Parts: sequence; C-alpha cells; structure tokens
Amino acid sequence: MPSETVVTKEISYLDAITRALRDELQDDPSVFVMGQDIAEYGGAFKATRGFLAEFGPHRMVNTPISESGTIGMAVGAAMLGRRPVVEMQFADFISCGFNQVVNVAAKMFWRTGRPVPMVIRCPTGGGAGAGAFHSQCVEAWFLHTPGLKVVAPAWPSDAYALLRAAIRDPNPVLFFEHKHLYRRVKQSAESFEAARREAVIGSARIVRSGEDVTVIAYGWMTHTSLEAAEVVSRDGISVEVVDLRSLAPMDEGLILESIRRTGRAVIVHEACFTGGFGGEIAARIGEKAFEFLDGPIRRIAYPDHPVPYHRGLEAASIPSVERIADVIRDLRRW
Repeated sequence: MPSETVVTKEISYLDAITRALRDELQDDPSVFVMGQDIAEYGGAFKATRGFLAEFGPHRMVNTPISESGTIGMAVGAAMLGRRPVVEMQFADFISCGFNQVVNVAAKMFWRTGRPVPMVIRCPTGGGAGAGAFHSQCVEAWFLHTPGLKVVAPAWPSDAYALLRAAIRDPNPVLFFEHKHLYRRVKQSAESFEAARREAVIGSARIVRSGEDVTVIAYGWMTHTSLEAAEVVSRDGISVEVVDLRSLAPMDEGLILESIRRTGRAVIVHEACFTGGFGGEIAARIGEKAFEFLDGPIRRIAYPDHPVPYHRGLEAASIPSVERIADVIRDLRRW
C-alpha cells in the first residue's frame, strides 16, 4: 500500500496541497516539482516549504522567470517518463507559456502517441487587492482546448484528492487553486479523511440539497453560494448547491439531474462574464434540460473589465452573497 501522510489536526486548503505534493513525492520517484523559488524559499505561498531538505535539489527544481521554458521542459520530462508538477507563482503568468500549454502539452499525445503526465498548479483569483496581473481567473482560456484536464477544488479534501489524481493522470492537468481559500477554509481531520476518498477528476458534488433553485459554482464561489443559500433559506427558498470541482471533464449528468429536480439554474463564477465557463454550462442546460426549466438560466460573474487594485472596487466586482441571494429570489418568483 502507498504511504500517506497521517492527518492529525484541522487541515487548511494550503495544508492539503502541501500534503498531496509530499505524499506523491514520497510514493513515486518519478514525481518532481519545478517553479520559481519553490526550493529554498518554498514557493510564493509556501506550499513547498521544507521540501528541498526532504527531497533534494533533483526533485525540487528552481527555474528562471521563463514560464514558456519551464512548461516546455516539463513536457519533455513527462514524455521521458517523469511526472513534473509546475508551480505558477500566479495563474495569470501562465499566459507567458500559453503556446507550450495549448499547442504542445495539450496536443503532444495526439501527435506522437506518447502521454504527457504533468500538472500545472495555478494560484488563481482575487480578493486581496493585488491588481490585474495577479488576480485573474483564466480557466476559460484552457477549457476551449481539447487534450487538457482542468480542475478547481473548493475544499481541502478535494484539493488533496484531486491534486494526487492529477499527478497520477496520464494527461496534462491544470490545477486551479484559489488563493483566497488557502488559509481561510479548513476541515477537521475526520471530515477531511471521509471526504477526500470521494473526489475524482470528472465528478461534481452536491454540497447542499434543495428543491427550488440549483446554484452551480466552483472554487471560492462555491462557499459564497453556500452563504447565499443560507441567507435565502430564511425566506423559505430551498437552494441546491452543486460544486463542480472538475471543469474538464465536467459532470454534466449531475448538473442536469439537479436541474430536473429544481427547474431553475443559477451559475456563479469569478471569471469575467463574456466567454466565461458559465456560458457553456448554460448552453448545455438549455439544450438538454429545457423542458424542465421554470425560468431563465441566470449567470453571475465578474464584470468585463480588468481587476482593480482598489479593494473596494474589487469587492464590488466579485460576485457577493447579496448579489447571488438577490438573483435567487428573483428567479424563484418565476
């Protein structure tokens, strides 16, 4: 049996990521980590603190400020039998390696027949007043590219299980981990152990059952949607919340099953409205569950403008509990 870190305390989202990395490094000698300042410094968010002493410089590889070069090297290593995990300091910076992701990593198996088992960890999202270069949600860029898997966990247990699954997957996986959740969201040891066994790439989860409206979300917006569901419950509105967890592949079956029960759909994401993944989800609901709908499909997303530095302006842009609750109330009247 593979060794696993013993869980002995409350586990944060960031702790879960660190545990998953450590367990895979211990269990599989082909796994190694690449990124800017991930060795001595432990990474921008300290996910790999202490790993250099534990695993050595051949498995904790600092890289230059060259995302294209780093991702390209990871593709080559993966094709030669290694399992690289690349850390982007911020998800936004993956744009500097865009060609390597969408034209090399995503398509290499289809060009050569050789698998590319690699993971790119992408600290994503806003909420810290970090401005337009460090706060974007860019998952939609890659959801349009066949050959890539994309996951976005909302809970520590899912972050742990999905990161381990991503490292073991034979395909390139983009792992979007929301920075706002790193130290804010925690699970007890008991709930962590129970929940982490259920998460697999491609499966969504109903995190709150309801009868009147289905809210579909992922990442930080799962937690915001749960808060909104609790608020409107005081008005007698029963909300079901679906946490996607995996965006590509997406658990279309669970989404449609929920819509057929409630007859109403609200889709929430932090990424910009136009071209956001919510549009794809809405289209599938409209095509495959139209006869079950009792009202229009509603989308709640970031406005189509860059992320401001001003914390107040940023907070006004990110979908809030109040905004989601208002949309749910309005849709319930149909």
